[in-house]
Amino acid sequence: MATTVNGAFVEFLRDSIRLDPIRTDIAKKSKTTLVNEILNFPNDGQFLRIHPNRSIDYGSFSRKTKIRPLDDIDLMIILHAEGNWRVVYSDHIQIHVPNTADKQLRLCHDGTNILNSIKVINRFKEYLSKVSFYDKAEIKRNQEAVTLNLKSYEWVFDIVPCFITVAEEGTGKTFYLIPDGKGHWKATDPRIDKQRTISINAKHDISVVDMIRLIKYWASRRAIPNIKSYYLENLILNYYNSTFNSSNFVDIELPKLFAHIYHNIQFALNDPKGIQGDINHLSHDDRYKIKMKAAEDHNKANEARQLEDQGKMKESIQKWGEIFGHQFPSYF
Repeated sequence: MATTVNGAFVEFLRDSIRLDPIRTDIAKKSKTTLVNEILNFPNDGQFLRIHPNRSIDYGSFSRKTKIRPLDDIDLMIILHAEGNWRVVYSDHIQIHVPNTADKQLRLCHDGTNILNSIKVINRFKEYLSKVSFYDKAEIKRNQEAVTLNLKSYEWVFDIVPCFITVAEEGTGKTFYLIPDGKGHWKATDPRIDKQRTISINAKHDISVVDMIRLIKYWASRRAIPNIKSYYLENLILNYYNSTFNSSNFVDIELPKLFAHIYHNIQFALNDPKGIQGDINHLSHDDRYKIKMKAAEDHNKANEARQLEDQGKMKESIQKWGEIFGHQFPSYF
């Protein structure tokens, strides 16, 4: 319960939006345990060699843009290339394996030296199932990752095998190759996404990360089509990357973001990494529905601001509750 709009948003972010810091610390320790278990897989000549860099975090948990509940944690395990090389096609990347890399050769497409990413994922699944610590865990493979569901925690781990490329001449640039879901590989670089979020957040007095979290929550509970988290994050980051006049107050920022969604949801949004192209996955019909909901809540947000300016805190808080639902604090 709150007596001011600012107090209501402080409470809302703390109790309903941001991850519980205690659970977050436990999750980080659990992730460290998982990486160590992978590093300690039996040295039986079958499991792939791990790169000295070991692992890299990715996804919204790593970027600190995840909202409650903490239901999944993404982790990339970096494999040693052992002299393999890539051939790039328009829709996928092939990894070719030299004759000296016998562990990788066992996981190639039949009759070739082309590394099969699904077989690599299956090898991770096989060895995770042998770890006594995870004997009661549910371990599944999808086309791009192994999912480890520990019964003692509320989150699952999505474990993605990957390779890091050799630094390009001149630029020194490297990136990662991860499964593409079809047996081959695709490029990504979560370091760029994480650094972009940190950099844009540092430019503003308002917490850009909190604004992303609030819009994610809004999108998750409103009667609108599902919006992929990565796209939504970059839509908000683009706004804050192009403006320098943010306020210190969440309720002042939200009408601006609803207006930004309204004006931009129908357009393409290019991957800031320069890898994936347009990341706006939404259909024309879905874009229109989201646009209309953003317009509706933009108007409600402005009404809430006007009520606050008139000193009508109870009515203003109630109006914000119409936008964010019953989890939003009530007036006390």
